[in-house]
Order: sequence, then structure tokens, then C-alpha cells
Amino acid sequence: MKAIAINGSPRPGGNTEILLKKTLEPLEAAGWDTEYLRIGGKPLRGCVACMQCVERQNGKCAIESDAMNEYIEKMFAADAIILGSPTYFADVTSELKALIDRAGFVALANGGAFSGKIGAAVVAVRRGGATHVFDTINHMFLTSSMIVPGSLYWNLGVGCLKEEVRGDEEALHNMEHLGRTIAWLGKGLASADPFPKVAVELH
Repeated sequence: MKAIAINGSPRPGGNTEILLKKTLEPLEAAGWDTEYLRIGGKPLRGCVACMQCVERQNGKCAIESDAMNEYIEKMFAADAIILGSPTYFADVTSELKALIDRAGFVALANGGAFSGKIGAAVVAVRRGGATHVFDTINHMFLTSSMIVPGSLYWNLGVGCLKEEVRGDEEALHNMEHLGRTIAWLGKGLASADPFPKVAVELH
């Protein structure tokens, strides 16, 4: 099975990256094919509501001036999608919001392509606002008929300075548990009947 962790932080080697890679460790140990991808700091524009994804239904966003379609293709191929972001004014980074809006819209326009996949949110925070970031990511999962597993607590880690989250032992334990939960859930889903696809009408 395949899991992709997508990082909305522009800072390489930062707290969000640490949390996401900690989540992937149990999946790798369970034999999953895993990929880590950082989109933060990349030139990604937001959705322009052109509705071309609805009209064309070719699994792609009509905007081709950035790498979004490459990311969408990777998300379509994954069984589990883990989205991570630092907390920027109590919300996700602009790059991750662009991914949520455009990838989410393309998936809905193409027969609910994310339905039945596992979705998990991971958040790094200095002090406050993390639960709103957590909600923003989960809203896309839940409106896409995805399956959202829980863990031991909110999937967030506290840290401001680079790598400071390594001192949050509870967060690291939670991420490890989240990874094991995704692996367990994926094993069950692999033997289940295919998720029923539904026609999604967007007006």
C-alpha cells in the first residue's frame, strides 16, 4: 500500500517535517511504500473556480503553470494521504490551502476520487491556533468521503524554533501511534469491498 505525506511548511527540516516523518516510520516498518513531499515555499496558486475540472473530468486542474497536477496524481495513487502544516495565523499555509482547494475540487469533479482513502492531519504549532489548522485539513477529508483515523490526542506538536518539536515527547509518541493506526486501518481496507463510488454533481 502507498502513503504520501505532504508538508505545507516552507522550512526544510523543520517541526512539521519531523512530525510527518515520524508518522511514516510505522508505515515503512509495516511494508508500505511511503513518500514525503514538501510543497511549502513552492509557487502554487489558489483555485480560480474556473470549473474546467468539472467540464473536462480528466483528473487534472486546468492551471498548468505550476506543479499541482503532479501532486494531484501522487494523491490519486496513494491509499493514505497525510497532510501537514505549521500554524500560520491559526490556519494552514497558503501552499497547503491551494493544494486542499485544487486537489479536493479535482477529486470531487472526477467521481469522488479521494473517497475511501485514509486521510490524516498533522500540525506544528508555537502556542495556539493548531486545532483550527487541524480542522481545515480534516474538512477536505470529510467532504471527500475519506476515512479519518484518530490517535491518542490531537495530531499536533509544539515547537517554534527549528527541530524544537523533538522535545515534545507526547507529540512524537502520538505521531508514531497515528502511523500504526493508519497501517492497521489500511490492512483492513485492503481486504474490504471497493468503496462505492457516487456521482458528484457540482453546480
